[in-house]
Amino acid sequence: MKLTEFCLENRVTTLVLTGVVVAAGVGTYMTMGRLEDPEFTIKEAVIITPYPGATAEEVELEVTDKIEIAVQRLGQLKEVKSLSMRGLSIVQPKMQDRFDKATLPQVWDELRRRVGEAQSELPPGAGPSVVNDDFGDVFGIFLAVHGDGYSYRELYDVAKLLRRELLLIEGVAKIEFLGQQPEAVYIELNRERMARLGVPPEAVFQELQARNVVAPAGRAPIGDDFGPLAVTGEALDVTALEHVLIRGLPGGAQIRLRDVADVRRGYREPAQTLVRFDGKPAIGLGISTAEGGNVVRMGEAAEQRVRELLPEIPIGIGLDIIALQSTTVNEAIQGFLVSLLQAIGIVIVTLLLFMGLRSGLLIGFVLFLTIAGSFVFMPMMGVVLERISLGALIIALGMLVDNAIVIVDGLLVRIQQGQNREHAAIEVVKQNAWPLLGATVIAVLAFAAIGTSNDATGEFTRSLFTVVFISLMFSWVAAVTVTPLLGVMFLPGPKPGAEAKDPYGGRFYATFRGFVGTAIRNRAITMGIVAVTFAVAIVGFGRVSKSFFPPSTRPQFMVDLWLPEGSAIEETDRQVEEVRQWIADREGVTHVASIIGQGALRFLLTYTPEKANTSFGQLLVEVDDFKRVDAVSEEIQAYVEATYPHTIPQARRFILGPGEPGKVQAKFFGDDPAVLHDLAAQAESILHANPRSYGVRNDWRYPVRVVRAVLADEQANQNGILRQDVAAVLQRAFEGQAVGVFREDDELLRIVARAPDEQRRDIRSIENLEIWSPAAGRAIPLRQVVAGFETAFEHPIIWRMNRKRAMTVLGDPRYGEAPELLAEVRPAIEAIPIPTGYALEWWGEYKSSADAQGPLKRSTPIFMGVMFLITLALFNSARKALAIWINVPLALIGVTLGLLLARQPFGFMALLGFLSLSGMIIKNGIVLVDEINARLADGLTAFDAVLDSTVRRLRPVAMAAATTILGVAPLFPDPFFAAMGVTIAAGLAFATVLTMVVLPTSYALLFRVKAG
Repeated sequence: MKLTEFCLENRVTTLVLTGVVVAAGVGTYMTMGRLEDPEFTIKEAVIITPYPGATAEEVELEVTDKIEIAVQRLGQLKEVKSLSMRGLSIVQPKMQDRFDKATLPQVWDELRRRVGEAQSELPPGAGPSVVNDDFGDVFGIFLAVHGDGYSYRELYDVAKLLRRELLLIEGVAKIEFLGQQPEAVYIELNRERMARLGVPPEAVFQELQARNVVAPAGRAPIGDDFGPLAVTGEALDVTALEHVLIRGLPGGAQIRLRDVADVRRGYREPAQTLVRFDGKPAIGLGISTAEGGNVVRMGEAAEQRVRELLPEIPIGIGLDIIALQSTTVNEAIQGFLVSLLQAIGIVIVTLLLFMGLRSGLLIGFVLFLTIAGSFVFMPMMGVVLERISLGALIIALGMLVDNAIVIVDGLLVRIQQGQNREHAAIEVVKQNAWPLLGATVIAVLAFAAIGTSNDATGEFTRSLFTVVFISLMFSWVAAVTVTPLLGVMFLPGPKPGAEAKDPYGGRFYATFRGFVGTAIRNRAITMGIVAVTFAVAIVGFGRVSKSFFPPSTRPQFMVDLWLPEGSAIEETDRQVEEVRQWIADREGVTHVASIIGQGALRFLLTYTPEKANTSFGQLLVEVDDFKRVDAVSEEIQAYVEATYPHTIPQARRFILGPGEPGKVQAKFFGDDPAVLHDLAAQAESILHANPRSYGVRNDWRYPVRVVRAVLADEQANQNGILRQDVAAVLQRAFEGQAVGVFREDDELLRIVARAPDEQRRDIRSIENLEIWSPAAGRAIPLRQVVAGFETAFEHPIIWRMNRKRAMTVLGDPRYGEAPELLAEVRPAIEAIPIPTGYALEWWGEYKSSADAQGPLKRSTPIFMGVMFLITLALFNSARKALAIWINVPLALIGVTLGLLLARQPFGFMALLGFLSLSGMIIKNGIVLVDEINARLADGLTAFDAVLDSTVRRLRPVAMAAATTILGVAPLFPDPFFAAMGVTIAAGLAFATVLTMVVLPTSYALLFRVKAG
């Protein structure tokens, strides 16, 4: 090969370039971006539309439906789901998998146009809609700002200081708060005084709205200048509002606000979200990394800047870590690097033991060169250091030496046979270069199905394909350039006068030759044994458990608590705090962060925050060792179930991959909520009856009480009172009505009018409310225009999927895998009578797994076909290609045995392992069949050529398999890669036997080779 000859003739140039690659690789590694998990594009947006005062059903029909229709005009849409609740519509469109982070911004622009066009169709009082397309940001640094004795305002001031300073750090993209309590100015109206003085509420509101409005006064000549004019009179502090004069009263009366109301400053009530750290009130501070940034470097810079700011932070205010991705990434990368070094050491030791000192060191150096060269190209293809890319290096490690092993083994054989080293190097490369290139391309194509998948799972694991592609192709280049040069330089040449030796003349090779010869002579029996074993393996594979992605090894887990729907946030906070106190006393628990009213910020890409709901609370429990997670979470689950029977608790671990809570989901479609609730209740009963399930609930929850004022139309009309007037009175009497804005520095505080505290907290005071009658010119009792108050029930939440109402029953396996629970409950749930017009679909992990495997099922046959065509082209023989490919499905024998013995499930990563295994098997088969061709070309009979080739390729094939199997061994303890590692190791171990015994037997069978 010309390239090899060039390298041999230009040794200095080749060696210098080799040194440059090594140095560049080391330098690139030091500066590469680092993440805990690979990035993947969240292809969903959120469209939020307020509709104050409307019921969930009114929101659904009058707002959500209009937005969904507008969204469905997008040709890029995959599906749309929506959540309608009282006063708020949330529509979540999801785009097709073919769109990525480069093309989605244009899609979001079109989405905004469509939503903007739909605003004119919304009812009065609804909107405007807000489109949020970046809610998938990951806040890798999640901190809690807290301090005993400090108010929320003081904590907020510190949080703003940190945000202002940390935003200046390179790599910081965004900083958001969670749990801050906005302040408000409360005007507590005294309705008796207002009625006595004849002050209508609207007069008060008009003054408050006008008081702090910024009004332009224009400009005027001021001497030689042309300067601005301004007017004083705005309220500079809250107490100034007490002196606001209320104008326009009958008789020109001069009444100040303090005469009819109490003015005070406080936090908004009720709170929307609460955060506590170890029970102390806190404000959450989330910091996200810029796309492609180095989260480790950004985290270290943030820590350094926080230390510099400590003198400016009041003593007693603490800053504690809820989640710090930079530390987690450092630990993960260090762990993977240890595994990588272990794998490299194992491979080199194996080579030294079986190929000798010089050969082992030579191939070991080529391995190091290949890894360094891979680091050079990885950033160019958008790869950073994270769980998948580092794991891919370990998986590819054994394959990286395959090409070098073949070249070095061929060199050793020819040198032992007395050939000159330079001539031997050129001949070895000439014979093997193209078969090795074809085999390498095939090995890469085995991963191509995942590399071309555009869904979230495909994006999540794409770096696996990219790293394998880079490293394997570089290994081939190194095998035909640097490897023969180093072999010529360092392998011992033939001793002068020494007789040529037969390297395969030993007893071991003679025994192996006899064994293979017997198998070929008894080919029918051999293939029959293989067929029976394969049939047993198929049966055994049915006993292998199935899963999607495994749980994380973070020393942290979640405890979700669902109180009865409609629970006040104060009650949720009380129960969550009780549970937190109990958890804090468990052995091994170090910290507990509580978030009440919604989920946490997305501090992990694979974490899906719960939407705002006052009846929801979440505890993030940190332990001193991840091995305690299962025991502690099970203890917590049992305690909460026994102590709080009306609460739905769910202690669960984070997942190493895309996913969501509720691994088993039965989704019922239909129009009537009552029918949907009945179907859901039956499904929940079935899940509750199964001891394997827990966290069972439905996403509509249950109807909540609502008090309705029955308007007396005739009396209201006579008094000039409208429906919205009654609604405003009710709002002011209890929750409070926003009537203006108070400006203070960079903050805008809402001015809220409401009744005094003792009246707000007693629903019975609703009977004594008064309303201003424009017709009478005075306040009249509300009961004069309201016929009465009735208590009813309404659905607080309405979910729709693709514009159809859908109620989902969710459950998770308490132990075992989700497919096992699904298999147990599915027959009973599917036996539930489904009325006409209603339907049942299975979602959750079942659908996620099917969606992830869908692209693989579509693309794998294509790539397998390309791989077969390459095999066919290499030998120009369909029978030779078939002899090689027969071994691919037979690898299931080893895979089944390995997974059963290791008690590992066959999940998505194991599926990828099996696909990669197919490439390894074909690669080894190509090497063997290529040698058979060479022996036939030398004039041997077909039987001798097959036997001789099998013996000659035993060492390189066995060595390649051994290095791959031992190379992935460090991945066995890792939960994410364990099943994949076992699949590759066990499958390849058995496949090596297939290659060295079954392949020559099937070759003899297909070509009708006569036994010698």
